[in-house]
Amino acid sequence: MTVLKDIPEKWFPIVLPLQRQKQKGLNGAKSKKKRTEEERRVRANDREYNEKFQYASNCIMTSKYNIITFLPVNLFEQFQEVANTYFLFLLILQLIPQISSLSWFTTIVPLALVLSITAVKDATDDYFRHKSDNQVNNRQSQVLIRGSLQNEKWMNVRVGDIIKLENNQFVAADLLLLSSSEPHGLCYIETAELDGETNMKVRQSVSVTSELGDQNNLASFDGEVVCEPPNNKLDRFCGTLYWRDKKYTLTNQNMLLRGCVLRNTEACYGLVIFAGPDTKLMQNSGRTKFKRTSIDRLMNTLVLWIFGFLVCMGVILAVGNAVWEREVGSLFQSYLPWDPPVDNFLFSAFLSFWSYVIILNTVVPISLYVSVEVIRLGHSYFINWDQQMFCSQCNTAAEARTTTLNEELGQVEYIFSDKTGTLTQNIMTFNKCSINGQTYGEVTDPLGAQPKRLDFTPFNPLADPDFCFYDDTLLESVKVGDSHTHEFFRLLSLCHTVMSEEKSEGELVYKAQSPDEGALVTAARNFGFVFRSRTPGTITTTEMGRPVTYTLLAILDFNNIRKRMSVIVRNPEGRIRLYCKGADTVLLERLHPCNQELMNITSDHLNEYAADGLRTLALAYRDLSEDEWETWSESHRCADKATSCREDRLAAAYEEIEQDMMLLGATAIEDKLQEGVPETIAVLSLANIKIWVLTGDKQETAVNIGYSCKMLTDDMTEVFIISGHTVQSVRQELRRARERMIELSQTRDGGKEEGMEGWGEACFMGNGCREGQQREGTGGGGGGKQLQCPPAPPPPPPPPSNLMDNISGEFALVINGHSLAHALEADMEMEFVSTACACKAVICCRVTPLQKAQVVEAIKKHKKAVTLAIGDGANDVSMIKSAHIGVGISGQEGIQAVLASDYSFSQFRFLQRLLLVHGRWSYLRMCRFLCYFFYKNFAFTMVHFWFGFFCGFSAQTVYDQYFITLYNIVYTSLPVLAMGIFDQDVPDQRSLEYPKLYEPGQLNLLFNKREFFICIAQGIYTSVVLFFVPCAVLSDATQSTGVPLADYQTFAVTTATALVIVVSVQIALDTGFWTLINHVFVWGSLGSYFTIMFALHSQTLFRIFPNQFHFVGRAQSTLLQPVVWLTIALATAICIVPVLAFRFLKVDLKPQLSDTVRYTQLVRQKKRKPVGRSVGGAWRGVGSVSEGRLGARGGSRRSGYAFAHQEGFGELITSGKNMRLSSLALATFASRHSSSWIDTLRRKKHTHAPHTPPSASGECSPAPSCVSGSVPPLSNSSSVLGSSQDMPIEEETGTAAAQNTQTSSTQTPPASAAASEAAAPQASAQVLSAGVLTPAAVRSHGGDSPGGWTITLGTVQEALFGWKARAPASNSPGPPSVAKETSQIE
Repeated sequence: MTVLKDIPEKWFPIVLPLQRQKQKGLNGAKSKKKRTEEERRVRANDREYNEKFQYASNCIMTSKYNIITFLPVNLFEQFQEVANTYFLFLLILQLIPQISSLSWFTTIVPLALVLSITAVKDATDDYFRHKSDNQVNNRQSQVLIRGSLQNEKWMNVRVGDIIKLENNQFVAADLLLLSSSEPHGLCYIETAELDGETNMKVRQSVSVTSELGDQNNLASFDGEVVCEPPNNKLDRFCGTLYWRDKKYTLTNQNMLLRGCVLRNTEACYGLVIFAGPDTKLMQNSGRTKFKRTSIDRLMNTLVLWIFGFLVCMGVILAVGNAVWEREVGSLFQSYLPWDPPVDNFLFSAFLSFWSYVIILNTVVPISLYVSVEVIRLGHSYFINWDQQMFCSQCNTAAEARTTTLNEELGQVEYIFSDKTGTLTQNIMTFNKCSINGQTYGEVTDPLGAQPKRLDFTPFNPLADPDFCFYDDTLLESVKVGDSHTHEFFRLLSLCHTVMSEEKSEGELVYKAQSPDEGALVTAARNFGFVFRSRTPGTITTTEMGRPVTYTLLAILDFNNIRKRMSVIVRNPEGRIRLYCKGADTVLLERLHPCNQELMNITSDHLNEYAADGLRTLALAYRDLSEDEWETWSESHRCADKATSCREDRLAAAYEEIEQDMMLLGATAIEDKLQEGVPETIAVLSLANIKIWVLTGDKQETAVNIGYSCKMLTDDMTEVFIISGHTVQSVRQELRRARERMIELSQTRDGGKEEGMEGWGEACFMGNGCREGQQREGTGGGGGGKQLQCPPAPPPPPPPPSNLMDNISGEFALVINGHSLAHALEADMEMEFVSTACACKAVICCRVTPLQKAQVVEAIKKHKKAVTLAIGDGANDVSMIKSAHIGVGISGQEGIQAVLASDYSFSQFRFLQRLLLVHGRWSYLRMCRFLCYFFYKNFAFTMVHFWFGFFCGFSAQTVYDQYFITLYNIVYTSLPVLAMGIFDQDVPDQRSLEYPKLYEPGQLNLLFNKREFFICIAQGIYTSVVLFFVPCAVLSDATQSTGVPLADYQTFAVTTATALVIVVSVQIALDTGFWTLINHVFVWGSLGSYFTIMFALHSQTLFRIFPNQFHFVGRAQSTLLQPVVWLTIALATAICIVPVLAFRFLKVDLKPQLSDTVRYTQLVRQKKRKPVGRSVGGAWRGVGSVSEGRLGARGGSRRSGYAFAHQEGFGELITSGKNMRLSSLALATFASRHSSSWIDTLRRKKHTHAPHTPPSASGECSPAPSCVSGSVPPLSNSSSVLGSSQDMPIEEETGTAAAQNTQTSSTQTPPASAAASEAAAPQASAQVLSAGVLTPAAVRSHGGDSPGGWTITLGTVQEALFGWKARAPASNSPGPPSVAKETSQIE
């Protein structure tokens, strides 16, 4: 049966009321029951008894509306927006004729348009929710009703029903396993939906019910279960079964939870205990939250401020009206009386106040919100259309499932990632091995032709065709009969707990509990040692084509403390041998002393494997005599039957026999990461984004993946493991970790004091700090060593939070789920957050879905940072919902995460493009759009305010009413939309190369309250110019005929024309990336203004509507006057020239990083040869540096054996309970080959790059190119602003120039400076993505370069790398090396 992969598990506890009897008032009863339920009672096959408890049905509902509630609920939600309420209020005002000087349709039409568009979008989204709900609720289950199986929809399954599950079916509800087609009531399940683990788990029914396999027996089963109430504990269940006057204890091992998939089991029967929202999966799913961006929240605040400003202006003008009416207006009462409702100047002022509120409301026009939605929609389509985020393998494109969070993608500081299926493919491959001191699996010539994949079929007809290996020397060693090689693979074929199923002759399917086991047994299979079958007492193999049966004497089972497993077997010749495999850290110390030399060689191999991020384990054996076996067997039998301390006695017995072993070798398994994961993590770290891994896997698995994807490195100062089981122990471990961080940080900083005079200053500059100053706003960044001047006497320690913020980040924190539960308690949460945020990497293991969400909420609460959660399974849904942004990976675990997410794609590596390109561009575009929008509307509206002082505060508008209507709809809407949709400061390729460009979004630098006030000030300044310059000029101007120009309509046309021209020129200056659409919209809008104005002022319209068009002929007569055009030109110059001057000085004196990147890009284009080079070409020659470091470091080894294993399988095998195989095969766990990032990272060129200059620890370099096939080695360096990476400044032809220019600009004499400048043309300005280009770095010292600009390699290094290059000393390029813990670039 096909496994259904599209079941949406995006469920949270809302119960859809069913149209059934006895379910009236279900929601209220259920909520009441949830408050009072202390235990649950369920009686099998008795619906009447169970329904009196009003348990929830198995129906789920994720939709928000139905046909009746949609309109009122949706309108209520929309009017919670401050702006919509504001415009509704204005609409009501405009309906009052005494105070409205504008038509009501100018507000109601755009408001209705906005509400309608939003309602249609919400209705569409909710329709798809209804559709997915129906898809789930209408799935079929076989329910035992009155002795026969009947097909029922999932939504109709009730608590107490007995349902039948078949192989590969999803579990419909939380079930108590009653019986199974497998012997002893066993069944196998996959829990990927719950905890992300894809390995099999075993569940077993209570012995008394395991015999109820017949439907008739099950139909008569009337047992009653009393258990705990619904909760979210996935690994715990406590209950009791009462049946036939006996009671039986129930545990989690007897339960099948909703979301699991039945595997390798023909059928099983279960009793529904929890249904629908009461299931543990639902209890771990959070409610869907309405997500809003920080810009949205800021805009709401600004709207309130603007409304306050509007009220203030209205009060000022109303007071002016009262004074004017009292002092001046009273003189005109005889022939200009007040309108009938007005009887005194105070009432006139009151009406004038509301009139001005209506006139001045365009400071925040409703078109702002329409434009924002259009821009966001455009950004969403760009994400959907991005071919570089399309996965051809699974034919899946990236999808923006929401249009409201795009700019928030440019502000992310924390990423919370699942492991299985998100970072990894969960595919294990046998990569390398060491046998008797000889290593196999190395690619001997990485620069040569790709080695051929070995074909095992001629040698071994039982070989797995999907197995990949390339080193033929190992196969030759097997063929020639090397005894050590044969014993090595014999161990792998015997020492495991794998089950084998042979569908047909030679067609083997291995059912491994963990992918590690499957990879090792498959490797032995291909090299001629084929595991065929097993019984409780025997193991049958085929060795080099010859069948051999071993007697299985004992299995010494694996557990997390032993970190090894052993088997004791007797071969056909009667010899007894113990085979052991496990973590090298525990196995090597149990070897016979004669293995010392071999152990040293093997340890070196293990170091190499570990440095490559492979999962390693060691293999050993021991021959046993009959006497030794008999003696040990008796002690083992006694320990096994002990009633107290059984585990300890068994461990002691195992320890006794696993001594004096002989070393065979070691294996190295690669847990296949998804393509590009290490590079993506490195680039995101450079962008000052912290990545936390939250996984349900075991600690060893998560840590190993951390090393593989370079989150953890052996160069880290220390990795802290928090594993306490009590509140006190966790608090103590966190405290010790903080104290250790502070101690190591202070020690390291103190050690840097010697010999650091010039270098320390350069590093300070690189970090953006001056003496006595501290960097703020990064929140600790990506970690790293920020150099600090140690004070003379140590001051008293500051508060822990402040002190932890200044800790360098070369630390990592690993915390287990049971410890995390205590760490997230209210009184300890802040301690955990401060400790974790001081670390460069954080890994949380064995966490429940709810804990994942709690971690995200803790960071949101205490760090006030934008968070992003990414995952691929149902266990990630609550985390995805809790984060500001949720990203779903459409992987192997269904589409639950995708359905709950805001964005989805198929590969983790696409995350860097989503954030660094689309996110940064969206944030940049939205900020520029908002700045310009507020500017143009204040420039437009404030003219009314100034005019009020010259029109008796009568609420007379400056412009023609049609100009007021069309200004934001036609004349200025399209250019700003084009900028908001298409603008970019640097190309996408540069955004990826320079991740530091991402930092302004994190610090919210481009649009904040300060930027808002600057825009407002510029708009007010423009309005002053646009009003007073035409007013001053036209007051004394005359036409050529001598007729004065000082009339209202001429002034209105002149001011309106000047306004449109000024704002058009302004947006032309603001646009950084011109497309054809930008040109058409900007100049087309300007042209449309004149076209429409001449049409509206024509005599034709006046004749048709004489009461509507009062400006007849005014456009022609006004714009024919030269003085008018001179006035417009003067106003435009006064408005624009200061902006141009300010921007020029800003770029010259204090450029932003994007300015620097654009400038150096121009330099690069001019200086380098236009030969077709890949982007990765600039990285050539670096690999050997990193490779030498990785190979030389004596890092810790990480055993990968059985990390996904569970204790107890050995006992299960020897008991014989699981010996009968089902006819349906488990999906194979055999390894499959795919290209690996390691193949790239391990390229050895055997040539060092002495011309590669080191980078200061405080800065980062261009990130690895995403389009090049040559990926640079990842450095472990980092800083508060982000990690550093190796980067050659020169192309290979410019090596000498690069070395000669490494001199300090502050210490270089003029001649040297001139030489540096001369060498600069040969340098490719592959500049670093941090730092600010200062005037001293870019202004020529008396030079005559065009525009006063000149650049040398040294100045670029100083300005962009953040350090002043020094002459090489003692054959070591760059500055003197700092302590090992600091960031280094080799």
